[in-house]
Amino acid sequence: MTARSYKVAGHVFTLESDLNIDEGLKNYAPFAVPAGESAPAVFTLRIVQFTSPIEYTEETRQDEEGQQIICGRTAGRQSVFEFTLTHKHAGTLVCDEGYKNSTLYLTDFAPRFGINNALMVLYALATAPLGTALFHSAVVEHGGYGYMFLGKSGTGKSTHARLWLENIENTTLLNDDNPVVRVLPEGIRVYGSPWSGKTPCYKDESHPLGGIVLLEQAPFNKIRALRGIEAYAAILTSISGKRWEKSIADALHVTENAIAMGARMWNLQCLPDADAARLCHETIKAR
Repeated sequence: MTARSYKVAGHVFTLESDLNIDEGLKNYAPFAVPAGESAPAVFTLRIVQFTSPIEYTEETRQDEEGQQIICGRTAGRQSVFEFTLTHKHAGTLVCDEGYKNSTLYLTDFAPRFGINNALMVLYALATAPLGTALFHSAVVEHGGYGYMFLGKSGTGKSTHARLWLENIENTTLLNDDNPVVRVLPEGIRVYGSPWSGKTPCYKDESHPLGGIVLLEQAPFNKIRALRGIEAYAAILTSISGKRWEKSIADALHVTENAIAMGARMWNLQCLPDADAARLCHETIKAR
């Protein structure tokens, strides 16, 4: 099988496949590990052609904007994740214990969707014990720092990031949907990733975390600091993970607690306008 390795936020993972999947891997090119360079992989994903349904017991499912992930376990206690798009099956991921070795059974329908979802799931779970969190967030870079915008789906994360780009000089987009955050001895950093939602922004770069902003739609612009349990609760639903599995939940709790205690955080109630971006910038910019 042909092997390819990628490094995202300092963590290396390997893909193995004989299928023609190059078209589905273009967003991973900036993260490719050069040939001849070796490093231990946090997980390996084998991609093969789907031939027959995998038998498993469903545990839970997630539906969002026509995308569905069904989670379960086989009789042999392997974790299963089935990916569908507009009710069509794109692939089934079967994982060994610890998520170090897994197989994606890929269909001919939406292969890029199947590969991206499998890799996001594996990355989030395999790196959870390593002080790493895959966020659902938009993030911009300004003044050498990364600023993250969180919120429920449809709140306006991408819109607020765009308002910074349009109104705050020398701002660039780092990632529009799925940045990675790591808690390191020297501090908290936010990283670009191969997963960026509807806006193609795949940057292999990182910055110290300047702040996290929880957005809420409102008929006015108002910002206040978050601390303690409010800060913890603000990030909880924005981090990907299998929280009904104790080892994953415990590992994520350690990371979430470190971020809540160590990051500067705010709640911004706002309109989708330039004044909201200016107020946010003036309040949270690192000085």
